[in-house]
Amino acid sequence: MNRFEGPGSREARIRYLDGDFQVLSPGAFVRCAVTGDTIPLDDLKYWSVARQEPYVSAAISLARELELNPDLRKR
Repeated sequence: MNRFEGPGSREARIRYLDGDFQVLSPGAFVRCAVTGDTIPLDDLKYWSVARQEPYVSAAISLARELELNPDLRKR
């Protein structure tokens, strides 16, 4: 590994928990499950524990939930 590589340039592997997450493999970011955008770990706020997916924003998280559970629109 050269000096420009390392955990800061890699995608992290994360286990998403209720209100927290656990880093399984070090890295600086994860990718949004919907958009593919990179999310720095310091900015990671939205994810699904059930699907183990990160999201870049609350709006994207809601859109994904409605996509997978269309019955929620009726509420």
